[in-house]
Amino acid sequence: MSRRPGNPARRLADGGSLPFVGSMHSKSRSSPILSVALLVVGAILLIGYCYSGSGGRISDREALSKAEGGASCTLEIQRSIPILKKAYGDSMRKVLHVGPDTCSAVSSLLKEEDTEAWGVEPYDLDDASANCKSLVRKGLVRMADIKFPLPYRAKSFSLVVVSDALDYLSPKYLNKTLPELARVSADGIVIFSGHPGQQRVKGAEMSKFGRPAKFRSSSWWTRYFVQIGLQENEPAIKKFEQAYLKKSFKPACQVFHLQSSD
Repeated sequence: MSRRPGNPARRLADGGSLPFVGSMHSKSRSSPILSVALLVVGAILLIGYCYSGSGGRISDREALSKAEGGASCTLEIQRSIPILKKAYGDSMRKVLHVGPDTCSAVSSLLKEEDTEAWGVEPYDLDDASANCKSLVRKGLVRMADIKFPLPYRAKSFSLVVVSDALDYLSPKYLNKTLPELARVSADGIVIFSGHPGQQRVKGAEMSKFGRPAKFRSSSWWTRYFVQIGLQENEPAIKKFEQAYLKKSFKPACQVFHLQSSD
C-alpha cells in the first residue's frame, strides 16, 4: 500500500488517540513524565487485551489464523495433548501425525515423556525451519501424498492423529486416505477437522493445497464413517470429553475418534 502508517506513539503524545489528552496538551509539554505514563498505561491495556482472548501467549501463527477467519487444527492438537493423553493413555506411546505443519505437532509430542512421534507432511516443505529440516533428516518427518498408500507397515503406530488435511480432500480421495490411516494404526485414529462456516484465505489455499478447504458438519462425517466401514471409538470419545470438561477446555475444531482396522 502507498499510504504510510502513522506513528501510534506520536499520535498518543500529541493527544490524537485519547480524547482527554488534548485538553492537557499544554501541561504535557511541561510534564513529560505524564506523557510517558499514558503511553505505558496504553501498552499495558493492549497487552492485557491480547492475553485475555487466549488465556496466555498468542503466537504469530495463531494470530494469523484468527486474522484469516479460520482455526488451525494442528495448533489445536498441541493444545489438546494433555487431554489426548488422558483419553488414550499408553496408546500415546507411538504417535503418527498427518497434516500441514506436522513438524510443529511432532516437536510438541516429542516433548512428552514416554512418547515417540513421527509426522507426514502432505504439502510443501520448501520454507521449512531448521528444526523441521532436522526432523526430516532424522526420518521422523517425511513428505508423502496422502491420496496414495502411506509408506508404513500395518499397525506401525499405536495412534494416528490427523489435522487440517482431510478438509482439502474430495470424497473420492477420502475413500483411499481414511482406510490407510486405519491400516497403519493399532489403537485408533483421531481426526481434527474445521467447523462449517470457517473460512481461510483462498489465494494461499489454492497455491499450496490445490483447492479450498471444505468444512463438513459432524453429521456428514458420521454418515461417511459408516459408509466406508469405520466405527467411532466410543470409550475414547467419553474419556476425551470427560478430560476436556475437567480442564474447562473448549475445542476450536471438530474432533472425531475412530477405531483402527481389524
